[in-house]
Formats: sequence, structure tokens, C-alpha cells
Amino acid sequence: MAPVAIDFEAEGLLDGVEGKARDARRELLEELEADGVSREELHKAVEEDRLAMLPVERIYEEEGRRYTAAEIAEESGLEVEFLQRQRQDLGLPAPDPSARELTRADLEAAQRLKLLRDTGIDDEGIREVSRIVGMAMAQVASATTRLVAEALLREGDTERDVARRFAGAAAALRPGMGPMLQYVLDLHQREQLRQDAVGRAELESGHLPGSTEVTVAFADLVGFTKLGEQLEITELGVLTGRLGELAREVTQPPVRLVKLIGDAAMLVSPESSPLLDATLALTEAAEQEGEGFPLIRAGVAHGQALPRAGDWYGRPVNLASRITSIAYPSSVLCAADVRDAVGDGYLWSRAGRRSVKGISGGVELVRVRRAGD
Repeated sequence: MAPVAIDFEAEGLLDGVEGKARDARRELLEELEADGVSREELHKAVEEDRLAMLPVERIYEEEGRRYTAAEIAEESGLEVEFLQRQRQDLGLPAPDPSARELTRADLEAAQRLKLLRDTGIDDEGIREVSRIVGMAMAQVASATTRLVAEALLREGDTERDVARRFAGAAAALRPGMGPMLQYVLDLHQREQLRQDAVGRAELESGHLPGSTEVTVAFADLVGFTKLGEQLEITELGVLTGRLGELAREVTQPPVRLVKLIGDAAMLVSPESSPLLDATLALTEAAEQEGEGFPLIRAGVAHGQALPRAGDWYGRPVNLASRITSIAYPSSVLCAADVRDAVGDGYLWSRAGRRSVKGISGGVELVRVRRAGD
């Protein structure tokens, strides 16, 4: 017996939409119904004002058998609680353990987690990597969605127009995203292995040291808070986006761009000279951007720091951040021990001893310039 067709008007799915937009919504609803979308799903999409995106969502949904979290746990050899926590670490909601909504892809992901555990990686290490992957993939998804939306939206579009155009783009782009991300991951993994080579001491002890000696720099846009009161949010986004581009352009191994925090970039390197070169280049690049771009100031510190979850923690991190807040525009201000770690090749000038929050007795500061400036 054929299912009864949905009466869209009686169901209230056309309420509040008139004229061309109403006709377009009806056509979209008919297409979705024919594609097997349930009455409940249609109502939810309309209530949440995401009907136009429903065809795109369905491209990313896997067909076939649905599993409960308990079934995934049993077949993968992992615990339900661990799988729930790991899902949350990825930045995703943990499903109801009894709900039959997980797919074959979820089962295969759980089986890969079991392989990681079997290699000797502990649960906290797995969760730490999951948190990093979740944050990174959320940023990739956000940037990609925004890019596609800006490219495809047209003035006067109906829900049907958007649905068809975006679904077509998603279907074309999705097959290439996985290989592209794998390609970039492989390149970064290789660079990390080259930079973090395991030496003889680590081989003999059987573990990597917890903290390591690094030089850290923070560089921020001067006057950004005041600009926030004058510019539109999209204009601020352009500035912070350009900061990220400049920071990536000046960083080469062994210097690494750790993160962008609003109007600031954080750089870390096991060697001081390359980091100073990158930081000076970043301040110079900001000057070359012209009047429409803020100047950059930077603070640099050296010492033992702890790597965790793709980030760094410890005294040099905190100190570099605080030094940045007292640096002059277009200057690179360093703790004096950075000069001691670098040696020759730069011009140094004393900036006095300054009181820095959290550091007893103050910190001796020096400004650095390129030799010959």
C-alpha cells in the first residue's frame, strides 16, 4: 500500500510564505517527500528555518543499517561511556545510548579507536587527540561552509534555488575533501616527525620529556579593541584573517604558528633565531600593508614549556603574552634571556626592568632589531 501523500498546507508547512517563495517551497517539499524525508523531519526543518539546507544534510547522511551506541560498543570492543566521551571530545553531541541513529561509519570509527588503544596509546591520549581533531575539523567545516555560501548565494534566491545549488556543490566537493585533508595531514605529520625526531636519550629512557626548551612569541594588532568600536564585524574579520595570512607567510620550520587568538598570533620554536626572524618579519609585513592595516607589536620569551593538545603551556608562554601588552607598535620586545639564547646577529637595546603580572621581581626587557637596521 502506497504511503499517503503529505498535505503540506494542512500540515502548516507553507505558513508565512507567499507568492513565488510559496511555490518554490512546495516544490522543494515535494522533492524531499519523494526522496523519503519523513513528515517529522520536514516539520523540524521548517521550524528551525533550515529547509533549504535539508538536501545538503542528506548528502552527508549515510544510508543503511542504524546502530545503537551499545551495539557499536559491543562490536568494536570499547565501552559505551568511552565512546560517548570521545564523541563529545570531537565537539559533537553524544547520542542516546538506546537510540538507533549511528551508522556503519560510526562503527568503523570506533574500530579504529580500538586499534589505537591496542597499540598502547592510553585513553587520555586518544581523547586529547580527539579534542584537537574536533576543533580543527569544526574550523575547516565553518570556513568551507562560509566560502561556499558566499560564492553561491544570489539575491532573490528561493529556498528551492538554494537547496538545489548547494546540494549540487556539496555532491561535487565532498568526494575530494577527505583526500585533501589526508594530504595536508600527511605533510604536517612528516614535518612534525622531522622537527621532533626521537633521539638516543629518549630511546634509552623509553619516553619523551614532558617539557622542552622553546622560544615563544605573541604578536597582536595595535589598537584592535578601539577598532572594534568603529568597524563592522565583517571588517574586523578581514583584519584578523589577514593577520593569519601574514603569520603563515613568515613561519617556516622550525617555527610553528600555534594558534590565532582573535587579534593575536602565537609562534613557537625550539630555536630562538628563526623565531626572532619570523616575528620581525611579521611586524615588517604589517607596516607594508599600509594605512588600512594596524601595526603589530610582539613579545618574546624563552624557557621550559609543556606541549599539550597542540598548544603550549608554561612560564615563557605567559611571559611572552604579557610582554606583548607593553611593547610599542612595530617593535619586538623580549625578555633578556632571549638575547642570551640567541647571541650575535641582532641589535639589542635595553628597555629596563618592568613589573609583569605573575612574575616576582620584575623582568629585564630588551628590544631587538635586525643587524644593519
